[in-house]
Amino acid sequence: MYSPNPTVYSVAQLNNYVKSVLDNDENLNHLFVTGEISNYKPHYSGHMYMTIKDETASIKAVMFAGNASRLKFKPENGMKVIIFGTVSLFQRDGSYQLYINDMQPDGIGALNIAFEQLKKKLEAEGLFSNQYKKPIPKFPQKVGVVTSATGAAVQDIFNVLKRRYPVAEVVLRPCQVQGDGAANDIANAIKEFNKVKGADVLIVGRGGGSIEDLWAFNEEIVARAVFDSEIPVISAVGHETDVTICDFVADLRAPTPSAAAECAVPDCFELKANLLSYKQRLNTLSKNILESERKRVLAIEKSGALKNPLLKINDSKKDILYLNEKLVNLTSSVIEANRSKVNALCGKLDALSPLGVIARGYSVTKSKEKIIKSIKDVKIDDEITVNLSDGMITAVVCGINEE
Repeated sequence: MYSPNPTVYSVAQLNNYVKSVLDNDENLNHLFVTGEISNYKPHYSGHMYMTIKDETASIKAVMFAGNASRLKFKPENGMKVIIFGTVSLFQRDGSYQLYINDMQPDGIGALNIAFEQLKKKLEAEGLFSNQYKKPIPKFPQKVGVVTSATGAAVQDIFNVLKRRYPVAEVVLRPCQVQGDGAANDIANAIKEFNKVKGADVLIVGRGGGSIEDLWAFNEEIVARAVFDSEIPVISAVGHETDVTICDFVADLRAPTPSAAAECAVPDCFELKANLLSYKQRLNTLSKNILESERKRVLAIEKSGALKNPLLKINDSKKDILYLNEKLVNLTSSVIEANRSKVNALCGKLDALSPLGVIARGYSVTKSKEKIIKSIKDVKIDDEITVNLSDGMITAVVCGINEE
């Protein structure tokens, strides 16, 4: 039955009432919920919207930017999570939803997931590729060290560098290596070294610890600073079994800080031993060369050319005389052959020469240097010349008789 004086609510009043009921329920204010993420939608503002579901039900959920920024991993659809948060009503739509304060992967740690996600992302971008790895200089003059000034790692690095290669200058840039702000400090230290070209090689790292202690070296900002460094970087984080994102990006990964120092510089005692070995090999090689040349000189001294140099000269003189005689004979043969050819050609030329014809009683008559071939070439009183074999006659045309 209806109440005789019922209270009539507006929609807003109803939603506000339900919201107050939910907000005042202690069981709904601080609760844990497990489920699977679906419909995940990150907003540009940093808020995260999603649906949390299991086999039979689902609930809308939101994680505001302030809480979302503290997540070490990136939520993904299908990921099973454990959520800590509150349940309340979104008054505008009249729908209740889960407001997430914190979220952890169900079954695997958030840091492990964050590590794999960033590793996959940077590997796809090529930051781990060998083609970008820079060689470590063989004889660095300056070694830069990026680590904590108070840890055991820095002492190990300094001791090894001093023992192995004391001529190198070691420049420490102390920085925070764990906790909030550590990643930014490490990245800034690497950038500072590059800005002033303050080292030939960098050692970046710290001593061992838990995954949480080493996490600064798994941050993207450190990875990109290492990748962008023009100075070759040796990563030296933790113990041999510890692996960080910094190790994958660095030009060289050392299992420990001490090992990094060994990789950064040569061993002066080994260099001295090598120099001594090279000196001995050079001396031996020089002696062998001198001995070989001495034997060659002795062989030359014993040769006939040095014992009796005139013998070689006489042999050469005989060769020259023989070649000279051969050249004279060859020249004579060529001249005689060409003389016969010239005589034959002269005979042919003489047979065709008009002088030969004239010598046999004929003559050549010209008028004004032009040979007269016809009576039409002259006229009465023209002066003509008659060429004979023994001279020339000048005459005047007195008459012209046509044949």
